[in-house]
Order: sequence, then structure tokens, then C-alpha cells
Amino acid sequence: MVNINDLTLEEKLGQMMMVGFNGNKINDRVKDLVLKYKVGGFILYKKNFDSYEQMLQIIRELKEINSTNKIPLFIAIDQEGGRVNRMPQEIKNLPSAYNMAQTGNLDLIKEAAKITGEMLYNSGINMNFAPVLDIKRFKNKHAIGDRCYSDNKDDVIKYGLETMKEITNNKVISVIKHFPGHGLTSKDTHFFLPVVKKSMDEIEKEDILPFKKAIEQGADAIMVGHIIINAMSKTLPASLSRKFIGKYIRKKLKFNGLVITDDLKMRAIRFVYGYKLAVRQAFTSGSDIIMFRFDHKDEKNAILQAYRMAKYGLIKEGRVNTSVKRILKVKEKYAISDTCEFNGINVDEINERIQRIRDKV
Repeated sequence: MVNINDLTLEEKLGQMMMVGFNGNKINDRVKDLVLKYKVGGFILYKKNFDSYEQMLQIIRELKEINSTNKIPLFIAIDQEGGRVNRMPQEIKNLPSAYNMAQTGNLDLIKEAAKITGEMLYNSGINMNFAPVLDIKRFKNKHAIGDRCYSDNKDDVIKYGLETMKEITNNKVISVIKHFPGHGLTSKDTHFFLPVVKKSMDEIEKEDILPFKKAIEQGADAIMVGHIIINAMSKTLPASLSRKFIGKYIRKKLKFNGLVITDDLKMRAIRFVYGYKLAVRQAFTSGSDIIMFRFDHKDEKNAILQAYRMAKYGLIKEGRVNTSVKRILKVKEKYAISDTCEFNGINVDEINERIQRIRDKV
């Protein structure tokens, strides 16, 4: 892996950005993100491909374009099963976390996570935003709902941590989410910015506990949600709060893995803060990776905003270096490469294995 001293400041800032794109083609805009702005990763969605072969082609093209850069790409996805299924339609969907947990069968849940890890790794994807470690307090149609394993923290810990381990055992980075716990609020952070008025003692005993246990078990990455915790930061959500990320996640929980923001494009953030302030806060909060999928003009301005902040000392290069070192460490740990061949999966075989799980749920 490249030495951090061999990177320009622009290249370092690029590593801290994870972006998405519309459509199912690699256009000039996407090429610019790779070649001009040196972004560190892409998150893919179902809208980016019409078939499994097209998904493989998109991933190969991204890796090929980036192969002239110094650092390989994170290729990320949200593959939870249930409602959050990003794989193409040829591949059967695994049941939701909650429905699987209702069987009480830990081996079944581990097998589902193993299938997910194998499927992603063999498709060229190296990061998965799963499992959900939130506690289920609301109906299945709630923004999180059946994406949670249980309304019981002990079951969330038991099933969620085994899922995390199985994904990582299959050479895919598992990103646990949505810290400090989306079960704290009934609001959907895609649209609203929830404010939680519980004390930190209450939150630590319940919602934060699965994340704490995951950190103790070697979690590599955490996604931080757009949730304001009054007891910690009354004006900023956890995702943009230096106090939450620096003092709590880093110092109190002693987590030195990757901290990743939830998508800054979410309406809750965009309408309250605007993209400029959101990007500024995200970079100064202590997050390692800033995720956003803005429109082309705002996307370009967001990147230039980060450059300007670094140029004028609003982001210290030492702070940038700390994050980039973490990013390089994880990329090296998982042997991430743009040149490594991947041949895809046997769709029929994977579907048979998924169907066996579906038959038991």
C-alpha cells in the first residue's frame, strides 16, 4: 500500500469521500470523480445496473479507471436482505434480519451472512453497510423496523455480531450501523432530523451497547446516523458532531476504526444545514469517510469546499492524515485491489442456497 507521505493533500481528501452516481453507465462525471478528484470509494445502488452482468461490468470499469491512481477503491453497497436489497433481480433476496431472528436459529443467520459475504466478494464488492445494530422499537414499516434483529438488545448483540464476523470472514468490510441507534426515534432521517431527549445513561445501557460490544469484538467500521442526542450535542446530529465522534466514539469507546457518515444527501441534513455547512461539519467532526450523492453541481462544489477548507487551514492536514492512515490500514487489511480478478458468482447455486434459508423462515 502507498505511503501517506507520497500523497498530495488533494489525494488525501479524495480518500475521505465516498460518492454515488445516477444511471447505469460510467459517464464523464463519474470518470472525473475518479481521475480528477481521486475519490476513495463508490456506493452502488440497484438503479446502477439492470442485470448481474451489468453490475459486474460497472464494477470492473470503476476499478479499471482507478487503476492509474495510487490507492484502490472501496466498492460499497447496502446489502442487508429484506427491504434493503441492492442485488440485481436475477438473485433471490434473503429474508429480513428480524424475520430470520424470529426463528431463533443462529446457524441460519450465520449462513445468510456467509452467503452475503461470498456473493459480494466474488462480485468485486469489498464493503457492506451491514448489519443493522439498532434495537427494534417500531413496526416493520418504520424506516428501520424489520431491518433490526430484535427489540431485545441481547439478541441484537448475539445475531448482529455473528453477522458482522461472517461478512468479514469472507473478506468484505462490515460497516455496523446506525450509531448511536436508530431505534431511539420513530422518525425517518431520510426526511426528518430527530431529536432524542433520553439521558446518555439510558442510551448507553440499551442502544449503544450493541455497538460497544461490536467494537470490543473488532469492528472495522461504524456508520453514524443523523440523530441529535440532546445530552451530547443539542445543535448537531451525531454524524456531524465533533463531540460525539471525537470525545465519545474515539475516546470513551476507544474505537480506532473507520467512522463513516450516513449519506449527507438525506433531506434531513440537506434542508436543515445545506450541503456546504454539512460538508464542513462532516470534515471537522472527525469522521474518516464523508458519504454524499449530491447533484452534479453541488457535488463538485462540495469537493471544492473541502479543498478550500484544507487550503485555508479550516481542516488541519494532521487531522486529514489521521483519517487517511485509518483508510489505508483497512484497505491493506482486506487486500483491496483494483487489479484483482473476480469472476462473479454462480447465480443458480447462490439462489439454491438462499432458497433453503427462505424455506426455513
